[in-house]
Amino acid sequence: MTAQLQGLPTTAGLWAVSDSRTLVTFSVGHLGHRVHGSVPVDWGEIELNSAGAPSRVRAELDLNGLDTGVAKRDADLRKAHFLDIDRHPTMSWSADRFAAAGEGCWTAEGRLSVRGTSTPLTVKGTVESAALDGESVRVRASGVLDRAAVGIRAPSFLIGRIVEIEIDAWLLRA
Repeated sequence: MTAQLQGLPTTAGLWAVSDSRTLVTFSVGHLGHRVHGSVPVDWGEIELNSAGAPSRVRAELDLNGLDTGVAKRDADLRKAHFLDIDRHPTMSWSADRFAAAGEGCWTAEGRLSVRGTSTPLTVKGTVESAALDGESVRVRASGVLDRAAVGIRAPSFLIGRIVEIEIDAWLLRA
């Protein structure tokens, strides 16, 4: 299913995610507080069909660049019972189902792959702005992940089950 999404570029073809301008952040409960972090985007792309509607999106994140601001916590997250980064250094997300979701908003139903497993992950977003020359567009999106769905086990009082994900992406004409 594809739908023309208001505000997205309408030129058919590939649009690349600018890895230098795109930021993926997350937050999760930890001992009664919120922990915030970020993961760099290695690459990503969105494909628009001949009608200018998105037909596919793919992105890959570099877990080696995960940063919560606390080196010990980042080292713990590398371990096998959390993200198992030494064996699985990337996280990927792809979607091929898009739907309009109100004024200028959309949803993309996709799959998140991390630590050797995958789970459905729906991302909701909106186009924030586009360059006047039509060469770039800024998209903001968010999603919610239940960490247990990808095998990350820990007592919920220690680490919350729900991870909130925020995406600030810049798309460039490929």
